[in-house]
Amino acid sequence: MTRSGGTPHKVVVIGAGFAGLQFIHDLRHPSAAITLVDRRNHHLFQPLLYQVATTVLATSEIAWPVRHLFRDRSDVETLLGEVAGIDRAQRRVLLKDGGALAFDTLVVATGTRHAYFGHDDWEAFAPGLKTLEDATTIRRRVLLAFEQAERESDPERREALLTFAIIGAGPTGVELAGMIAELAHYTLPREFRRIDTRRARILLIEGGPRVLPVFSTPLSAYAEASLKELGVEVSTSSRVTDCGPDGVRIGDTAIACRTIIWAAGVEASPAAKWLDAEADRAGRVIVRPDLTLPGDAAIFVVGDTAAVMQDGKPVPGLAPAAKQQGAYAAKVVRRRLDGKTAPPPFRYWHQGSLATIGKHAAIIEYGRFNFRGWMAWWLWGIAHIYFLIGTRSRFAVAWSWLWNYLTGIHSARLITQREVIKEVIKET
Repeated sequence: MTRSGGTPHKVVVIGAGFAGLQFIHDLRHPSAAITLVDRRNHHLFQPLLYQVATTVLATSEIAWPVRHLFRDRSDVETLLGEVAGIDRAQRRVLLKDGGALAFDTLVVATGTRHAYFGHDDWEAFAPGLKTLEDATTIRRRVLLAFEQAERESDPERREALLTFAIIGAGPTGVELAGMIAELAHYTLPREFRRIDTRRARILLIEGGPRVLPVFSTPLSAYAEASLKELGVEVSTSSRVTDCGPDGVRIGDTAIACRTIIWAAGVEASPAAKWLDAEADRAGRVIVRPDLTLPGDAAIFVVGDTAAVMQDGKPVPGLAPAAKQQGAYAAKVVRRRLDGKTAPPPFRYWHQGSLATIGKHAAIIEYGRFNFRGWMAWWLWGIAHIYFLIGTRSRFAVAWSWLWNYLTGIHSARLITQREVIKEVIKET
């Protein structure tokens, strides 16, 4: 694991997401010593995060300890830590606890976070969905809304408790709306005595003219029709002007609701500030065609942190794109360590777009080929199970989905924070 002179080439990877893990997986070189640092100890399969939020899957079914993933890689060291900055001149990654990691090659793969378009105060009332903590927070709020409605005697307050607003009709918003509708209309009705959960209102609010704008117009229209069939109220060309403890405001119209979920936008991590680099409007670092920082070939920026242009269009912030970028960066580093010429510039291969609407329908768009309905749902499921890490996870998720499909029962409906439960009981 040493280069000429006996000194290992120190590679530091920031972020244990798809891009960072793919880079480490593909960079197997005797001269490279890799250090992976992340503020969480697990890798998260984000495409299924909404299923944790909507009680279908447990957290352990879509997240895996990073140390376990690299237990057989003696060339990889895993550290739990939060990055505070990057000293490019001294070639060091600075950590919030005062520590520092020296590097010869740096890979920044820190992903994205929620963007509230200048209204960060809305986050307390409308959590987004990017982490396991976000998912369990949303799950807790959704379940507690039904529990509190069961104890509420005031009709107006009960109606507000049974109103759920999802802001943003991209894949995450559509998937959340569909699953919450199924939870309310099919899973819970027989379990409550004082309320009819089927009377719950699920609002999907989109500022643009249609849902799922990344898909073709016919597939977008199919998705909207499927949502309405599930009982979701879809409002397009609707601008949210306020979020608060009593509900949301669309334009001048106030809607009373106690559960709001934000799925409207994201922004990059502070990586551009750490690197003192040029960024696009979403805060993503503008990189060269080989995914390196302009003026510093030793620093790669990959995944959702990077603004990568191809044929005049930005490469989408999807898991396959992040994995392809991680694999490409590893290839570049391997060739450098072997003294070989650099590979051609990065090219993204689009593997299609997928989204589900409840448990019976999905849409898939791959070039000129489009799929919709139950067949697309099964293809979607097979694709996601294939990309899950570990045989145990694949079996666990497949069983949870099959059980839910056959019985309609969501098995992960657990409320675990006693303090929150006490507060709800106290209010009622």
